[in-house]
Amino acid sequence: MEKCAVLKRSHKKILTTHTGSLPRSIQLQDLLKSQLNPTENNQDNFETTVSAEVHEVVARQLATGIDVINDGEQGRIQYVSYVKDRLTGFEGEHVVRNSPRLDDLDFPEFFAQRGTSSTSIPMPACTSPVGWKDKDSIKRDIRRLLDATSGVQAEEVFMTAASPGAIATFLPNEYYSTEEEYLYALADTMREDYKEIVDAGLLLQIDCPDLAMTRVSQFSHLSETEFVKIVEMHVEVLEYALTEIPPDNMRMHMCWGNTEGPHNHDIPLEKIINTVLIAPPAAISFEAANPRHAHEWQIWKTVKLPEGKVIIPGVLDTTTNFIEHPLLVAERIIKFAQVVGKENVIAGSDCGFGTSAWGRRVETNIAWAKLASMVEGAEIASRELWH
Repeated sequence: MEKCAVLKRSHKKILTTHTGSLPRSIQLQDLLKSQLNPTENNQDNFETTVSAEVHEVVARQLATGIDVINDGEQGRIQYVSYVKDRLTGFEGEHVVRNSPRLDDLDFPEFFAQRGTSSTSIPMPACTSPVGWKDKDSIKRDIRRLLDATSGVQAEEVFMTAASPGAIATFLPNEYYSTEEEYLYALADTMREDYKEIVDAGLLLQIDCPDLAMTRVSQFSHLSETEFVKIVEMHVEVLEYALTEIPPDNMRMHMCWGNTEGPHNHDIPLEKIINTVLIAPPAAISFEAANPRHAHEWQIWKTVKLPEGKVIIPGVLDTTTNFIEHPLLVAERIIKFAQVVGKENVIAGSDCGFGTSAWGRRVETNIAWAKLASMVEGAEIASRELWH
């Protein structure tokens, strides 16, 4: 693989990818749970098992026909919390936010009966300066993925990394004088991870759920106008953190939270999209298949996609065990392609199928069947768009 992977466009066919996290095996889930209280004795077993699982998930993506692949985040318990074990500053207790989710207030009975995961994931607060505790951790992630993808025929290989805003959402600030100061401290540290990924020849995916999801949680007390100001500030932090990386070496993911629920207070995409598009990455992945946001493909009729930008709309809902029909997937892809141009569309998933290693609601084999349906749907759409 050549250095500095460049984002591929959909030439001759619609490319397929996903958001990053994929289901873990039961064996790996148990091993990841042991990492909540790691001992020296289980570390060698952990590395060996994760390496084998990364090889397996790479092979399964290729067998499914996915074009742009990754490690499935097999070595991470959760897509953000992994940083607490790599950075200093997170020895504090978790701080419960005072602002409840807005849809909690509307439908308390639903949330009371939904239940919680049998094993919680510690989310400590930041109580001291952010810095590096394990700088080699990203090197281990990269080495496993490069080993697993050596010689494979994939259009591109990517690796995910949590954005400063995502980290601040899950690991709340109790040390820095302002939230902005905390975000820039995270940016100063995490930018080394981002650059390491790109320098290894991988495409960087920066995960930014904070750009939409936090409207109903952390910032539920704000008006939509005030929340947009928060989004603007988070994008400015992203620009700072990613300043040394060319846009074509990156893509980003934003979403409203990978949860089955009302989502009736989600901020509309049209309210934030112009701000989100300012962020440096050349491609933006977003939810477009679930019932709350599936209609929003229409905003691209009036929102001009900036030159050089690519969209990765979700064509699979990652919170339901319904397997989308390939014709529905093709229909979703074609709608976007007809508005922004077929070369500017890559088919993806709404969010991850394993944003946490356990507790997800889509069964493993169903998740893979959904991805296979996406590949078939992209083939149908490609035939219609190019022939």
